[in-house]
Amino acid sequence: MNIILLGPPGAGKGTQAKKIQKCCSLPHISTGDILRENINNNTNLGMKAKSYMSRGELVPDELLITLIKDRLSKNDCSGGFILDGYPRTIPQADALQMILTESNKKIDAVLNISVDDRELIRRLSGRRMCKCGASYHIMFNPPEKEGICNICKGKLYQREDDRPEAIQNRLDVYKKQTQPLIDYYSRKKILRTIDGSKEILQIFEDIKCVLEEYDQKDNK
Repeated sequence: MNIILLGPPGAGKGTQAKKIQKCCSLPHISTGDILRENINNNTNLGMKAKSYMSRGELVPDELLITLIKDRLSKNDCSGGFILDGYPRTIPQADALQMILTESNKKIDAVLNISVDDRELIRRLSGRRMCKCGASYHIMFNPPEKEGICNICKGKLYQREDDRPEAIQNRLDVYKKQTQPLIDYYSRKKILRTIDGSKEILQIFEDIKCVLEEYDQKDNK
């Protein structure tokens, strides 16, 4: 089964992707991982991507598309995959469709994990960092002593982009960018919205039910 995961920052896409990966034996593919892998391996595509990233620029669509096409051609994707973080725009979705059509494949399900902005801000604004690189969360992974790193005993701080006003801006950008994509896959009748405000295991159960529905349709 070929799956796309959509959802705003803090919706828990990564957590659910790992569960789907384990349950369905599908590779979890994210653009971030692909970029890091190619850069770390000093591939030609990786060096091209690094040249943009080092200047603080977005990696162009045509380069991302080439990276995705290369990744989907690997043997571990022959039985399906989970795409996380791609596509983000209609042109990227069209390019993905062309890639899959060339290999006689299609997207089976698009799962849109939806969470209220207030809850997302609560989740994301709880992160605390230490200069030693350790990361905590005041609700989900608190330090042993409030405001103090367990490892180096340094003072924890909140990153600028984890402040509520910065998070709201990130969410607004996501909505503006992704709503057309939600409409795009809705028209294809392969998009299902999942309530991401529930407990992690309940969200996963909802996802499994949706995937079973699509699997049954494909087998008819």
